[in-house]
Amino acid sequence: MGSQRPTSQRPLIRERLADERGRIDKDAPYRIALTYPSPYHVGMSSLGYQQIYRTIQDHAGTAAERVFLEDGGDRAGADLAEVPVSYESLRPLGDFPIVAVSVAYEIELAGLVKMLDKGAIPLFADDRSERDPFVLCGGPLTFSNPIPLGPFADAVILGEAEEIIMPAIEIIRGASSRADACAQLAEHPNIWVPSVHGERLATIAACSNELLPAHSTIITPHTELRDMFLVESERGCSRSCQYCVMRRSTNGGMRIVPKDRLFEIIPDDAKRVGLVGAAVSDHPKITDIVNELADRGVHVGLSSLRPDRLREPFVAALRRAGYKTLTTALDGTSERMRGLIERRGKEKHFLAAAERARKYKFERLKLYLMMGLPGETDEDVDECVEFVTGLSKIVPIALGIAPFCAKRNTPLDKQPFAGVDLVTKRLERLRKGLKGRADVRGTSAKWAWVEYVLAQGGMTEGRALAEAVRSGGRYADYRKAFAKLGQYPNAKDQPKPVRKLDLLA
Repeated sequence: MGSQRPTSQRPLIRERLADERGRIDKDAPYRIALTYPSPYHVGMSSLGYQQIYRTIQDHAGTAAERVFLEDGGDRAGADLAEVPVSYESLRPLGDFPIVAVSVAYEIELAGLVKMLDKGAIPLFADDRSERDPFVLCGGPLTFSNPIPLGPFADAVILGEAEEIIMPAIEIIRGASSRADACAQLAEHPNIWVPSVHGERLATIAACSNELLPAHSTIITPHTELRDMFLVESERGCSRSCQYCVMRRSTNGGMRIVPKDRLFEIIPDDAKRVGLVGAAVSDHPKITDIVNELADRGVHVGLSSLRPDRLREPFVAALRRAGYKTLTTALDGTSERMRGLIERRGKEKHFLAAAERARKYKFERLKLYLMMGLPGETDEDVDECVEFVTGLSKIVPIALGIAPFCAKRNTPLDKQPFAGVDLVTKRLERLRKGLKGRADVRGTSAKWAWVEYVLAQGGMTEGRALAEAVRSGGRYADYRKAFAKLGQYPNAKDQPKPVRKLDLLA
């Protein structure tokens, strides 16, 4: 604690603060570090992070100071150059009584390790003393598998934290000791305390519908979604896709925000509006909402477009609202694969989407695709090549491909990873088949395997991640650390059984 404040971050922080609109500047006696383990441009695009920021700022006596991973700190092999500091006061991370962390997905755990280490905060919760900050975690990761987060967290809020964050902070603030705070928090039905519960998780929280929708507090040009006002049009999903954490059984399914309520929230002077949710295009009034915003001259972005919802009036509305690329999910490489994961998108829907994209002069149709689903074969990939080739004769096609990673709390939980080599081979087969016909871009199969190990793992995998990050954070470091746990990226990498003759030799 009491670390010397770095100076080189100040110009960048000052520039970003000057460009922010809507920030709640507040003087309060108790200040916490609201931390995001990715850079500013990612963290400030997170609607959940902004929602918790506003919740804390609205509470008397408590204020949030935002802390982000430094720019470039999320690159594999990158070390942090400086101690993490808050944007509001340049106060070092280790000087706050509470470090409240929002974690979106598994790989962000590496950013948390880097921030705690650089901030001179003991990385593992069981090594912290009364002088160290209390590390309170939450975020989207908690809907699936937060257990690898366990070694680093004193406590974890599971699910929707709007109604829990302030009572949790008040418990920590008023507790006589760290152990006392953990004991009290462990009694809450939606808070997981690893030191008390082990790997037995609490229940995922769902906030009151009266608190919906979440929406932007701070607007900034320095984000992935430049100067865009974000608002939930719905929360959850009514569909049953087998791979998805936010399927209809999660937190009561789909909760729709009425159209009139959305327009009460959206500022009259907003020029760019992002409608956020797991199933935005399933909102019963989505075409009317987009058209009304287009009538105002607003550029509209949607976080999810379902292929069976891309009917002509909706597609026309999207074009009026500034869309240039029509984007939806192809999901599986074949009709058989899409049936396996219970996706409603059929070939007829994608063909219709391509025709409408051409009719309304979209630049391209972009399709997201998962590769390596259980039971997938080369024949499924070849079917994808043939189908996408047909689509490319209608409108330019871009494919964004991600390897399948089984997640906890889904029907496909515990399904094996297809293997780095196999996924890479199939991606090359697809790319070769579509050469000159579609723009094919895939995410790394190697890092997808790292994500898979963490998504299926426990606290042991969390400690292995820490070892990998401290060793350099490159893929080879993860592979080495996970091999000690018997985790390998390909079936052929498994060590061969030792024979008795080998032992005698």
